[in-house]
Amino acid sequence: MLDFLGIGAQKAGTTWLQVMLSQHPEINFPLGKEVHFWNHQYKGLAWYQAHFSATDTNHRQGEITPAYAFLPEENIKTIYHYYPDIHLIYLMRNPIERAWSSALMALKRAELIIDETSEQWFIDHFYSQGSLQRGDYESCIRTWRSVFPEEQLLLLFYDDIAKNPQYLLSQCCTHLNIDSNFFSALASSQLNHRVFSGSGYPLRPSLRLILNDLYFPKIKSLSNYLDHDLSHWLK
Repeated sequence: MLDFLGIGAQKAGTTWLQVMLSQHPEINFPLGKEVHFWNHQYKGLAWYQAHFSATDTNHRQGEITPAYAFLPEENIKTIYHYYPDIHLIYLMRNPIERAWSSALMALKRAELIIDETSEQWFIDHFYSQGSLQRGDYESCIRTWRSVFPEEQLLLLFYDDIAKNPQYLLSQCCTHLNIDSNFFSALASSQLNHRVFSGSGYPLRPSLRLILNDLYFPKIKSLSNYLDHDLSHWLK
């Protein structure tokens, strides 16, 4: 049976999280990563449910699809109807850095060269509906919490992947009610392994100003909503 969903955010470390969690003997990803079932449902519920064994009591079975973060409330209610006790995991990254990383990924997919790409191209991407929705963490959290009890949604921060990956992974284990000591035995080289990392191009100062104007109010609002200090995102 489906036990957990990773719902995002895109470019916030979800691939790293899936790779790390898949090493745990009590976790299984029957369909791999980014199934996109709940935002497309292209093969039907029976197909989806068939991959999550109802008799496997030795594993927590799940999937991670970052696009689930901004699902419409109607879709989330459908998930709740079938899986009211599911555990949810949401990774957040400084939305300014996330937007830049997302734009660089789109640049690569469009087979464009950064030095030949206009600033307007990036600005258009920043203001695209997809980028804005993915970076509006508060709206995403509020929508999911309007359907699921607050305690079923674990909120994590990308910063901890670099600062304290064991702590982040132990939070996941506690949330999923599995052994949290497993990751304490892993070497730092395994925990700090970069997965699906971006190109690393620095954010242009002129574009940073645009992103600052776009996301500073959202960061401050999210900080107040979660009662969590996010001042380092504003620097």
